[in-house]
Amino acid sequence: MTQLQARGLVKSYGPTPALRGVTLDVAEGEIVAVTGPSGCGKSTLLHCLAGILRPDAGEVSWHGHRIDTWSEAARSRLRRTEFGVLFQFGQLVAELTAAENVALPLLLAGTGRRAARTAALTWLDRFGVAQLADVRPGEMSGGQQQRCATARALVTEPRVLFADEPTGALDTLTGEQVLTQLVRLAREQRTTVVLITHEPRIAAYADREIVLRDGVIDHTGLGLDAAPLAGGPR
Repeated sequence: MTQLQARGLVKSYGPTPALRGVTLDVAEGEIVAVTGPSGCGKSTLLHCLAGILRPDAGEVSWHGHRIDTWSEAARSRLRRTEFGVLFQFGQLVAELTAAENVALPLLLAGTGRRAARTAALTWLDRFGVAQLADVRPGEMSGGQQQRCATARALVTEPRVLFADEPTGALDTLTGEQVLTQLVRLAREQRTTVVLITHEPRIAAYADREIVLRDGVIDHTGLGLDAAPLAGGPR
């Protein structure tokens, strides 16, 4: 079943076009990798799909409802409940501990403090960093920070996870470990994932790859033909 739709998306920054009529359907539970060279519009597409940016023209629909026409408050509410967003550098709040960072989306949505902390500890454990619950980001490695950020993005159990170059700041081994855990948990929950990357090895974790060039879809294709590993690349 189609969950997320984009129709004719156009977005420019001043005189510079970023998207030039992108049309895309994403099915429920699908993991889609959006790839392409730097500056081709990948992050802009993700931000439009997630309701962070409004396109200049075109439509973005979530289960048939046009979210590009919604107010900023309504789109923010959607990102707190149905959507999760994971950025390249994690963007953890430096003053908060790992558990406080992960609990933050739940607290903003009205969950009680005790229940939010319990959920945060559960998700930190799923990513193998429960021992960092009371540690602040400045005392963590890059890989540990990204695991905490991924736990924060998934703690609300979103129906769609938008991941913008989530391993771009990590070494190859750490990046693949984080992606393996993310994909395994997303598949267990039937979470739809839209993943932005410029690395073919990371794109191979997806069910489908969409290549952007100069703000338009160049081509689409399936993941690797090899049989999928357990929670790993396809």
